[in-house]
Amino acid sequence: MQGKKYFVYIVTNLTHSVLYTGVTSDLVKRVNQHKHKLLPGFTSQYRVDRLVYFEGFDNPEFAIGREKQIKGGSRRKKIALIEAVNPEWEDLTDKL
Repeated sequence: MQGKKYFVYIVTNLTHSVLYTGVTSDLVKRVNQHKHKLLPGFTSQYRVDRLVYFEGFDNPEFAIGREKQIKGGSRRKKIALIEAVNPEWEDLTDKL
């Protein structure tokens, strides 16, 4: 039996002017919540609904630590992280 997976992800808006980093144990559900504006607050307000980056972890503490590391980095570092795996900034939702 496989253990639960935890994901760190970055979503953005249409113009890529906003980057939001989060952590979740259900990436499909969380991206759906962002896409349909089901989460009140920052992501709904700024229409942040395009999944452009994600990483999977078996350990929730590692995922949370990675989220903090990414959030603590500069916008330039976040862009470099995204472009290393997704240079076209495609919405990766369909690849889940």
